[in-house]
Formats: sequence, structure tokens, C-alpha cells
Amino acid sequence: MRDKLDKRRRAGLFRNRLAQALSESGSNQSRLAREVGVDRSTISQLLADEGARLPNAHVVGACATALGVSADWLLGLSDRPERAADLLSNALQLARAPRALVDEQIFDWHQEAAGYKIRHVPAGLPDMLKTRSLLEWEYAPHLGRTTDQAVGASQDRLEWMRASQSDYEIILPIYELDSFAHGTGYYKDLPRDLRRAQLRRMIALTEQLYPRLRLSLYDARELYSAPLTIFGPLLCVFYIGTHYMAFRDQERVATFTSHFDRLVRKAYVTSRDLPEHLRGLLQQL
Repeated sequence: MRDKLDKRRRAGLFRNRLAQALSESGSNQSRLAREVGVDRSTISQLLADEGARLPNAHVVGACATALGVSADWLLGLSDRPERAADLLSNALQLARAPRALVDEQIFDWHQEAAGYKIRHVPAGLPDMLKTRSLLEWEYAPHLGRTTDQAVGASQDRLEWMRASQSDYEIILPIYELDSFAHGTGYYKDLPRDLRRAQLRRMIALTEQLYPRLRLSLYDARELYSAPLTIFGPLLCVFYIGTHYMAFRDQERVATFTSHFDRLVRKAYVTSRDLPEHLRGLLQQL
């Protein structure tokens, strides 16, 4: 008896969802019948029949395809009307990553997540903490407009980010900061005076903005992380060079948040100790 009741309810749910999808699609019974390959009377019967019968799998699948919903949703097996491909498309986004200061896509994500905690593993030193001189040195070869205009615009965006209600937690490998301070590797042509000014700026910002801004260092011999930014519970974005790869599904955002939090727990230099670490580097110069 319970089985018959379940079938009747499922059949009723199918009728209701078929009618809803048909209405929201802007289509009509005649057009749906043509797309499914059945008589119009068949569609009318599907919508009006009060019995416990469900159409065969071919008809259900064809109706779902024609109306842009999932067959599972029509049958009451899912509460999400999107098809699997659409769910994947919504959960994963690829966006171009220009070699720029604060590009429009990144700034849009920051605005979307305003008020949430932002967790960040940068590809180098964090742009939002850089001096104007360092920004000019690093980005001048890639700027399409004049360096002065581009850096001025970027600083406006960076100031907005610092003034927002979001807390920022940033962690980077200790070798990145050491390489910068000593002018080796990527920073080998960077003048010492510029490096000294940058270290002073980082000391000032990490002291003035703490605890809303937390910057710590991890040991890359023990741990590894790709460059990424986690915008609260909303999305996680990986930087892969030419593109950003953004995940929006909650499960993956939670997984990458746990990864970030592990980096912080095992930090080689904590955010509290960082200003003193920076002063030590400054003394070496």
C-alpha cells in the first residue's frame, strides 16, 4: 500500500514539475510534443492524468532536454532543476588572468565577498602591500597605458580593498620574502633602497592593520600551496598563470579553506612575529 502511495505522489510531483518547467520555458504543449516526438495529446495526458503512472524513460529524458532541466528533478529525485553539465559549469569557472595589477575580475570577486574573510596565498609578495616604486618596477613592462595611470588606478582599488570590512589573512613561503630582501632570483635586479622601503612599508602595515590583516610565512620544504584566494564561503580561486580557475561549490571551498588553515597552523613565522622578522631582514640590508 505504501508503494502505491509513493508512486502516486511521485507521479503528481512529475506533473507539477513538468507544468512548471513548461511555463518557465515559455514553450507550449504543441512545441514540446514536437521536440519530444509524441502527439500533443500525450503531453496533455501527462499534465492532466491523476493516476500513478509515469511515462517511460525516453519520454522523461526528452522532456527534460527540451525544457532545459534534469530528468532527476522532473521525477522528484533531486531538488535541483539544473542538469549535471549546468551544475558543473556553475561550480567551475575559468577566467583570463592578465598580467596586471588589480584586474577587473579579481576586483569584482573582492566586491562580491565584501565583509567576508579573504584568505590569500599570493604568487609573490601581496600587491596590496607593495610600494608604488615596487609596483612600477614589477608591472611597467606589462602595462598597456602609462605606468603612472595604471599604478594610480591600482592603488585606488587596493585602498578600497584595505578599507573594506573584509579581514585579510595572507600566507606565503618564507623563501619568497628572503629572496626579495636579498635581491636574488626574481628580484635580482631590484635596487637595495627599493627593497628597504618595501620592508619598512610591510612592517608599518602589518602592525597598523593587525588583526584585520594577518601575514604569516610557511616553510615550503614542509608544505606546498599553489597561489589561491578564498573569498569567504563563496568561492576559491586558483591562479594558473594565464587563467583563474574558480570553484563555487561549498564542498570544494571548504576543502581548500582547510588546506589554507593548515598552512597557517603550521606557519614558520606567525603573523604576530612577522614585524620582528621583517626588522631582522631590514637590518641585514
